[in-house]
Amino acid sequence: MRRLLLAAAAVLAVGLPLAACAGDASVGDAAGGGPSEETTSAVATDGEPVEPGPGDEPPPWPWEAEAAGEDVPQLVSLDEIRSGGPPPDGIPPIDDPTFQPVGEASEWLTGRDPIMAVKAGGEVRGYPLAILTFHEIVNDTVGGEEIVVTYCPLCNSGLVFRRVLDGEVLSFGTSGRLWRSNLVMYDRATRTLWSQFTGEAIVGDRVGDELERLPMQIVGFDAFAEAWPGAPVLSRDTGVERPYGSNPYVGYEDSESPFLFDGETRGRLDQMDRIVAAGGEDDPVAYPWDRLAAERVVHDEIDGREVVVLWAPGAASALDSQSIAESRDVGQAGVFRAEADGQPLKLEPVVGGRFADAATGSTWTVTGAAIDGPLAGTQLERLHHDDTFWFVQFAFRPGTRVEDTSAAPANPRPAGA
Repeated sequence: MRRLLLAAAAVLAVGLPLAACAGDASVGDAAGGGPSEETTSAVATDGEPVEPGPGDEPPPWPWEAEAAGEDVPQLVSLDEIRSGGPPPDGIPPIDDPTFQPVGEASEWLTGRDPIMAVKAGGEVRGYPLAILTFHEIVNDTVGGEEIVVTYCPLCNSGLVFRRVLDGEVLSFGTSGRLWRSNLVMYDRATRTLWSQFTGEAIVGDRVGDELERLPMQIVGFDAFAEAWPGAPVLSRDTGVERPYGSNPYVGYEDSESPFLFDGETRGRLDQMDRIVAAGGEDDPVAYPWDRLAAERVVHDEIDGREVVVLWAPGAASALDSQSIAESRDVGQAGVFRAEADGQPLKLEPVVGGRFADAATGSTWTVTGAAIDGPLAGTQLERLHHDDTFWFVQFAFRPGTRVEDTSAAPANPRPAGA
């Protein structure tokens, strides 16, 4: 498996330049008809870009500075941060993303292709894992907000952050390093290293800073298109050539241990068990994926708030077969506040991967939207959560409780019954 992953790193780090991407165009309303042609990121409104200009000497890498005898601020020892193979930006981030309408994206994405749904500044965009696997970082502007969309295949962790600190817009790249088998990013202004899983600066001048996280949800493309038919989708016009839709980590999900991970894992779960993790640092909780697939709905209390965790079939693994489209259906999940119109909400599974609330009989989707019944048009508040592996959750939040459910198979009733 180690040899396979090193080969994958080589594939990720090799690319060919492509022709220039499409020009600027306005982005359509995510809830409306959507753009009619490929679009690029909008202009930022919440900060000034900061990174070395043309001819400026970039700062040294932290490991270079330490080797030269400089005192490098370290929240995490550089000794704990390991090379994953590629050099900095050897896995190329996307700095000028282009987008296409859902209809055009459907020409190459299947209904089960996993896609990250991101909302910022009132606008929704979709980022297919088929692309993110080969880039890991997208610096983007959505709804006037500067954000960075990140995905670490080794942890199956997708996180989104605002990338403005103290009025400065940061631009992020891939460092080629891993901490606890997790992506280590760097900002181009100071070359500070950042943890993808926590959003914290861990080595360099910005130690002590932390990025603000934004909610996201990874769902199948069909679910995304149903929920946000007008939302732009990241296109394959990235500026480099990659076999988008293929999986360079074939079989990784079924491996016994993560790549370059030397941390501890305790508890009732295996290292590579899929989980939904919620609660952040304050009240971390993990819901085993197989239990969610059996129950489909789990109600819980996290940090004093009533929440509901939903699971439905319809999304393929990005880390299974050579082709993501042909990989097994692992399903899709979401975590929401269990409240609608100020009233407590109790959901139960119904046929077709839907859910119904006991009080009104309204029908809900895995994206937290009511699509018919008295509450039609209502959207549940989406909460931060991670679809990830147990090893990384325990490594970063060892106090995580594992939520046991009965594991009794769900018996969805017909909607409206």
